[in-house]
Amino acid sequence: MIGNTKIDIKNLNVWFEDNHVLKDMTLAIKANAVTAVMGPSGCGKTTLIRALNRMNEVIKDSRTSGEIYIGEQNIYDRDTNVYELRRKVGMVFQKPNPLPKSIFENIAFGPKVHNVARGKRLDEIVKRSLKEAALWDEVKDRLQDSAFDLSGGQQQRLCIARALAVEPEIILMDEPCSALDPAATAKIEQLIRTLAQNYTVIIVTHNMQQASRVSDFTVFLYLGRVIEYDITKDMFEHPKNELTEKYITGEFG
Repeated sequence: MIGNTKIDIKNLNVWFEDNHVLKDMTLAIKANAVTAVMGPSGCGKTTLIRALNRMNEVIKDSRTSGEIYIGEQNIYDRDTNVYELRRKVGMVFQKPNPLPKSIFENIAFGPKVHNVARGKRLDEIVKRSLKEAALWDEVKDRLQDSAFDLSGGQQQRLCIARALAVEPEIILMDEPCSALDPAATAKIEQLIRTLAQNYTVIIVTHNMQQASRVSDFTVFLYLGRVIEYDITKDMFEHPKNELTEKYITGEFG
């Protein structure tokens, strides 16, 4: 069931040096839904989702203004614990990035760092996370094998499981299927739909067909601004903005 607003973005602006990447962005992202962010290269898609767990701050000479509320908290308040924020708002990157450790230790890493669990409780978290990521049945007899022994699609699901292990509320995915073959992509897309039952999922995608398949809502960005934000089916069938229609029909992009 799609819930209330989970992330409330108000007048968000992001600069890298003198490059004004996101401009006066205001959005209300729904809980327990998949929201796709699409638009041509350089429109600010990745910058937007990196703003949601303050990862833009690791880039030199970046500046951010505006407010982003998760629940009652403005994550850009000075007293925000960024360490805890990034536990609550997990990130899955474009290219699978498993740690040079065993499958088990990849999943256990986050709970250990955050002092969430040890021993039997840690075993339970690893199993739960791998099950949620639809990977348990494929790896349950090889948990001590290197994560690098997995296929590309399995590595991406492992990275999703690693994000789930610290019990986030929000999962950000930056083009998670772009490096995968069609079969692995289908598994990830099915997984994304399942995850939305318990998490708020935001996925950046360059693939409009993928956005139409997996998302409940879609944001269309162009030159750092929100051009249109609507229920995915409505946007693809009846876009309200001429720019959106031109992008969807392939006139530019």
